[in-house]
Amino acid sequence: MTTTLQLGLAIGGGLVLVTVVAYNTWSTRKNAPKQPDPLPPQSGHIEPSPDEVERRDPAFEGDDLPPLPTPERKPGMDALIDVLAPIALENPVSGDAALAAMPPTRRVGSKPFAIEGLNVASQQWETPVAGQRYSQLQAGVQLANRTGALNEIEYSEFVIKTQAYADTVNGLPEFPEMREEVARGRELDQFANDHDAQLGFTLRAVHAAWSPGYVQQHAARLGFVPSLIPGRMLLPSSTPGMPPILGLAFDAQAALAEDPDQSALREVTLSLDVPQVDRAEQPFVRLRDTAAALADAMDGSLTDDRGYPLQRDALDGIGASLEQLYDTLDSRELAAGSVLARRLFS
Repeated sequence: MTTTLQLGLAIGGGLVLVTVVAYNTWSTRKNAPKQPDPLPPQSGHIEPSPDEVERRDPAFEGDDLPPLPTPERKPGMDALIDVLAPIALENPVSGDAALAAMPPTRRVGSKPFAIEGLNVASQQWETPVAGQRYSQLQAGVQLANRTGALNEIEYSEFVIKTQAYADTVNGLPEFPEMREEVARGRELDQFANDHDAQLGFTLRAVHAAWSPGYVQQHAARLGFVPSLIPGRMLLPSSTPGMPPILGLAFDAQAALAEDPDQSALREVTLSLDVPQVDRAEQPFVRLRDTAAALADAMDGSLTDDRGYPLQRDALDGIGASLEQLYDTLDSRELAAGSVLARRLFS
């Protein structure tokens, strides 16, 4: 009797243990971060299929994209956003001499500082190049950027740095009135603050978390490429030399973990730096479509940075506001994606 009872208890205990182990195994698998699909074995170069090529960009339903922009080729400095100080020369200066006289740092405080020369042969302003000759030089400092407006201390540093450069090349600089230029900087800074826009959408995991590899695989299918910063990917512009259209970021520590496959991500962020990207790229449309494609493929929900779900009406409103912003930037000759806009909003 005792033996039978002990045997029954032993069997029952074994069944309970098996059940607990099975449940824990199932729970662990269920809650483990989603992993990327295994890569098929490859021999030699394999061209991607049409379906794979199509997946690299989100679908643009019913939208015909206009011609893509080309990088502007113009002097780096412009009176619209720079203080310019002409440097008169008695005789043309060689590019080698102009380069040798350059200061060790190309900043004045938090603002970019630059030297340009009028090329004798091409009659174009450019950054000095060895082997060329320049009949005129000019120094410049940016009036404003995302760190703020040019102030009196920075202007004084600009004068000192420019005068030292001019003395080296036997030139005579002429400086505009400080108060007027500082006032211009403040006005430009106010305009930039009122018309800057950096959008961010957050994609949150609805059920199981994601591994970094899982996120990277799905983002790569939409055209994203890894950046030099861990946990960050970029959607490149269609035009070489232009800033990326979108950014995608997740926890950098997860990307740097010894075993990234076991790192659990519950959210990723998609970002758009509006003034940096030409409106012809339709960056907001691509942001919406990319977010929707990732949410669908990864079982995620789209929210703003406070965690509130983004509805279609809200997205439509953001798009309409951006069109007005683009028009305002155009009217100020600071079109989004242009050289001047990229410099001002940096």
